Amino acid sequence: MRVVIAEDLALLRDGLERLLRDNGFDVVAAVEDAQSLLAAVERQRPEVAVVDVRLPPDFHDEGLRAALHLRTAAPGMGVVMVSQYVEPTYAAELLADGRGGVGYLLKDRIMDVSDFLDAVTRVAHGGTALDPEVVAQLVGRGGRDGPLAELTPREREVLALMAEGRSNGGIAQTLVLSTGAVEKHIASIFGKLGLAPSDSDHRRVLAVLTHLQGERAG
Repeated sequence: MRVVIAEDLALLRDGLERLLRDNGFDVVAAVEDAQSLLAAVERQRPEVAVVDVRLPPDFHDEGLRAALHLRTAAPGMGVVMVSQYVEPTYAAELLADGRGGVGYLLKDRIMDVSDFLDAVTRVAHGGTALDPEVVAQLVGRGGRDGPLAELTPREREVLALMAEGRSNGGIAQTLVLSTGAVEKHIASIFGKLGLAPSDSDHRRVLAVLTHLQGERAG
């Protein structure tokens, strides 16, 4: 699997490159700024890019802007954004197009190597990988009058795990439920949120998150 890394800190960039290479990924470019990222993707056509939200020259949202551009310019490529802090507004922007192949992780999550590698792989194959802390801010704090108001506490737990990119089986294992029970909870969630069912895990997750974000913005 071909990967491009965009990270301005040389130590972290080198560490990511070594980690991915040691686990069978083909790192075709490791760059330090947004312009170099765009050039590398155009030249190498990777399956996935791992991109820091904040890149030179201003260290604001250059990485995010480059990623949003690539969502259109290279629609088949997955993008895993990494950030030092929880920035749910940025995550919402990435989710706004309703497509899969997107991840948003805190840099601390990279320390859990197996989860990080799983996230990169899942995103490269069109799935989602959202950091639990980002999910908590996106869907875990719905007010009494918000779209989450009708959900039971268990349904909110299921929704949060869906948003992290977990499969029905993964949700069942985490919550110690049967797969059938998880499927019933998901059907109830979709019904209460007025969303059509979907057979695609990442599309249903993105639909839920986009819907919730739209409700809050309205």
